[in-house]
Amino acid sequence: MTHSTPLVFAAFFTALAAGPLLAQTVEAEAEEMAPVPIVETNLNDFLWEKRPIVVFADTERDPAFIRQMELLEDRKEALAERDVVILTDTDPEAMSELREELRPRGFMLVLIGKDGGVKLRKPFPWSVRELSRSIDKMPMRQQELRDRREDALRVDG
Repeated sequence: MTHSTPLVFAAFFTALAAGPLLAQTVEAEAEEMAPVPIVETNLNDFLWEKRPIVVFADTERDPAFIRQMELLEDRKEALAERDVVILTDTDPEAMSELREELRPRGFMLVLIGKDGGVKLRKPFPWSVRELSRSIDKMPMRQQELRDRREDALRVDG
């Protein structure tokens, strides 16, 4: 056995350990991923850190709102992996800043990028699969994936 063999084994086992650790982190984030009413937040708090998904409706009883929240709840891990935070606004009377800016009419789903720009608007519920595809096409998300791959190669090498 050469002197470099222990280093190769150490790198291999470190890489193996990193996979489950990342999965545990995503699971923990998904568990904490409760929707937050928009009136309790400031979008600037998420700038460059999270991708807000804002779900607007005129009432919490709106069937489209209920369906959208079910879709988001079913795949929280996929959203946590993409640094998503879910914000809700079901009170048109409160007239939040974001409601004034985006002017939803009834139900509306809005995806906001980490840069604070509106990336997607939908007047009907969208699945997490469709949202994930849209997020994964974003340049910043592509860079995050490249950085993650480079980090994994550094651990392996």
